[in-house]
Amino acid sequence: MGEVRKLQKKLRQIENLEIKISLTPEERFKISRKAELRSRLAELQPQRSGPQQTLGIVGDGKKEKMKRQVEDAPEAIPPQTPPASKILKGDKKFKKQASPSPAVRREETAVDAETEAEFTSLRASWEKAKFRLRPLEGHNDIVTCVVAVDNLVISGSRDTTVKVWHVPTATEQKNLGGHTGGVTCLCAPPPEYCRRLARSLSLSDKERFILSGSADCSVKIWALNIGQCVKSIYTFNSVTALCFVSMGDGYIVTGSDGGKVQVWSWQTFENCQSINSHQEAVTSIQTQGPLVFSGSAEGGVSVWENQCWDRDPLRLLHHWPGQVTGCGGGAGGRLTLSPRGDRVFLAYGQAWLKILQWRNGSTSRLTNHSSITGVTDCVHQTGGLLIGSCYDLTNGESTLNLFSLPQCRYLTSLTWPESPRMLCFATWTTGSGDHRWVTGGRSLIVWEQLSSSGRQRWVKVWGSVDILQNCLDFFKWMYDNIGSMLA
Repeated sequence: MGEVRKLQKKLRQIENLEIKISLTPEERFKISRKAELRSRLAELQPQRSGPQQTLGIVGDGKKEKMKRQVEDAPEAIPPQTPPASKILKGDKKFKKQASPSPAVRREETAVDAETEAEFTSLRASWEKAKFRLRPLEGHNDIVTCVVAVDNLVISGSRDTTVKVWHVPTATEQKNLGGHTGGVTCLCAPPPEYCRRLARSLSLSDKERFILSGSADCSVKIWALNIGQCVKSIYTFNSVTALCFVSMGDGYIVTGSDGGKVQVWSWQTFENCQSINSHQEAVTSIQTQGPLVFSGSAEGGVSVWENQCWDRDPLRLLHHWPGQVTGCGGGAGGRLTLSPRGDRVFLAYGQAWLKILQWRNGSTSRLTNHSSITGVTDCVHQTGGLLIGSCYDLTNGESTLNLFSLPQCRYLTSLTWPESPRMLCFATWTTGSGDHRWVTGGRSLIVWEQLSSSGRQRWVKVWGSVDILQNCLDFFKWMYDNIGSMLA
């Protein structure tokens, strides 16, 4: 058991090294030993026994895993669904309540039955869902961040470039070069803020902008239509996280590798606040209305309120260290977060997701893998779905696990043979309501949900003929956007 834990620890260290924005020769040598360590761990792992191996397992003792395989990469088909468990942390005292009346009990039972029926229907629909996967090839290093704007996917990479992709045709539209260090983060300002900047630059009102942060200590603002950098902000620190606050005149919030949170005016691009808020690198910044959430490598989470002031607009509401969030555990960590109401979902390289009640600091956890060797890299929400990515240290397989919101009940898992590690995620929906996702990491892949209409049957027949599918996607994109093009 001691050797297994040592191997797991070494593999975790290597996996963390692999996604660093820059590597030393010594670190590259350590990474070269990954296959050897993984092979040794695979030999020892079947000898283990204990409760760690039973998380998320159901069935007749055959130890079915939470993740399921798909036959072909072009159509990832969700498998049978084992439940994930939600485990409360800490000692909570509950007050004894009076027993409800029979009428109230009947009403509650009816509501519960209706809710359960809705969940059963939702789970059944996701079990039948199909996705077509299309790789976007062009980066020559890991993809660290992705965003989606209309029918475009924008990706940032350790190779220092930002690329713009046209999704319907799966082609590279623009290669935005200008950073001298790896690109670490991206965000897209809302259209109304893009229009303000476009007018000030005498550009078209339909111009869209993307913000990119980099290890070269800069934030660049790119105009997508003309494919140029229109503004560069020097931050004096490596930028490791980034978001846009859509309040007042608008703000850019950045996080640095030293734990600093900085705020920049969208009007003047001047710095209006700098706070040493975290002990280590800020690895995730997200917004929810006037609130800003920042997470750091040591596992801490800070919650800020935007007061729309010209100077010092962010006011700290809460700070929960790694000892509270349960995401601590040493240097080199990578926390990603996704807020929803009073909860924040946290991913921190563990076999589960953490759920932080940010107002009072209470936590719970949601199983995201059936083995303790599973690593959760990112968490994302879209509509009524919570999606967590998982990477198995032992065999190198990756999975997307889907949960229903707000109850966080397990729906299904999506994977395919030799699926690469997924480090970042973005989502959007088509005019018909179908899901479109993009995952980044070792590969950049677009996930296209296939509808149950005739179009799906067409894809099944002609799925191997890529040019026909690309034409079909292009015409569908034209149909969905013809109104905005004529306006």
